[in-house]
Amino acid sequence: MRIENSFIPVRGVGEKTERRLWENGITHWDDFDGSVVGSTLADRIETYIETGRTHLERGDVSYFADTLPASSSWRLYENVRDDACFLDIETTGLDASCNDVTTVSVHRDGETKTFVKDRDLTAERLQTELERSSLLVTFNGQRFDVPFLETCYDVDASVPHVDLMYCCRKLGLSGGLKQIERDLGIERDMPDISGRDAVRLWHEYERGDDRALETLVEYNRADTVNLEELMDLVAKQLHQEVFESVRTTRPE
Repeated sequence: MRIENSFIPVRGVGEKTERRLWENGITHWDDFDGSVVGSTLADRIETYIETGRTHLERGDVSYFADTLPASSSWRLYENVRDDACFLDIETTGLDASCNDVTTVSVHRDGETKTFVKDRDLTAERLQTELERSSLLVTFNGQRFDVPFLETCYDVDASVPHVDLMYCCRKLGLSGGLKQIERDLGIERDMPDISGRDAVRLWHEYERGDDRALETLVEYNRADTVNLEELMDLVAKQLHQEVFESVRTTRPE
C-alpha cells in the first residue's frame, strides 16, 4: 500500500470514511471525484491530494507522518523504502538521564553500520545517518531508542518514523521484538541474547574482554537487520487486511 491510497490524514476522515471511499472504488487519489462525501470534506480531500503530490515529488513523507496514526505509519514505507533506515540501540540501562548508549546499528539498502561508544559513536555521525534517511524504522523506538539518542547526543531525530511495535499490535502481535520474530518465523543468525545480557557484555568489554564487544555488536546488528524483514512482513499483512480485503469485497 502506498500513500496515494490513503485518505485518513485528512481532518474529518477516519478509518470508516476511508473504507467507504475504497468500497466505492475510490482506492487512489486519482480516483477521487468529490462523490461519496460531503462538499466540505471533499474540498479538504482535494487540497490534501494537491499538497500531497507536491511533497511526494520531493520524496518528503513528513507531511503525512505528522497526521497518520502511529498504527498506520506503515503506509509510508513503500514510497521511500529504498531510503528507509532501520535503527536499533543498546544501552547500559533504561534511563537516558543516567545511562549510556553503548552501540547503535543502522541498516539501509543492504548495508549495516555499527557505531560504538568511545570509538566512533558521535552526535555528528548519528545526525548524518538520520539526515540521509527519508524514513526511520524501529521497534519501540518512539519510547526508547529515539529519546535516548536525543538525550545523550542532542540529535535532531524528527525524521518520519515507523515504530513497528504499534503496527504489530494492529495485527494482534504482542510481546517484544524476539517474541514477534518467533511468531512470524523470522530466524536469527545468533543465539538469543536479552537486554540484560547486552548490559553485561558491555561491562565485560570495559573490563578488557574484546570478545564481549564482538558479541554485543553482533546482537545489535541482528536486531537491526531483522527489522527490515519484519517491516516487509508487517506491511504485506496490513496491506492485505486493511486495503486489499476491501478492494476485493466491495459491492459492484
